[in-house]
Amino acid sequence: MLLGGLQKLTLLDYPGKVAATVFTAGCNFRCPFCHNPELVLSSRFTVSVGDNTLEKDFFAFLEKRQGKLDGVCITGGEPTLQNDLIAFITKIKKMGFLVKLDSNGSRPDVLRKLLRRKMVDYLAMDIKSSLPNYDRACNMKVDLERIKLSVDLIKNSGIDYEFRTTVVPGLHQEDDFIEIADWLKGSKRYVLQKYQDSGKILDDTLREKIEHFDNFDLEKIRRKIKGKIKEILIR
Repeated sequence: MLLGGLQKLTLLDYPGKVAATVFTAGCNFRCPFCHNPELVLSSRFTVSVGDNTLEKDFFAFLEKRQGKLDGVCITGGEPTLQNDLIAFITKIKKMGFLVKLDSNGSRPDVLRKLLRRKMVDYLAMDIKSSLPNYDRACNMKVDLERIKLSVDLIKNSGIDYEFRTTVVPGLHQEDDFIEIADWLKGSKRYVLQKYQDSGKILDDTLREKIEHFDNFDLEKIRRKIKGKIKEILIR
């Protein structure tokens, strides 16, 4: 596995669980608001391809945390791009940990394998925008059929899950969220995440654009889409 970092303790990343979060390096999207640019662009990777030192350190850490942590969150980057993701998760599960996987939904083939093998306990999929504006939010051409297939797989998976959107002024419009809610209608959980500038984003020019727009009223958006999705959260 090409790993880019480890957060040894989180009470937020895995709802209701005490967990560690491991970051995989590499992503196939170029979302300008991404706050992990060092995990997206290969030129910024802090580890080299094929280096398994971090993986060894990660599992050594998990051995010491058995009985103290409930689970492991696997995020990125985009974890489903990793060729040995299944083997990686298998090892984590054998150690007795729950697994939460974060994904952009671009690899429904991988998600299907994981779900069939019952290897994931919680799935979180990023919904970048409404379908007509998906390419703009990802700053690239996206195969929307793959995205839609991933949504359907997750909705019918039988495991706990959430869909979530980082709400970015200037990149989204209120109508985007009405369209998203219609698309995700009947889903278990949808999370509106307020965009926060962590000091580093993939496209620094986005900051200049954001300054010209007012922040979204997330409560107003939640009221507008209430009833279409079973649970709508704001983070």
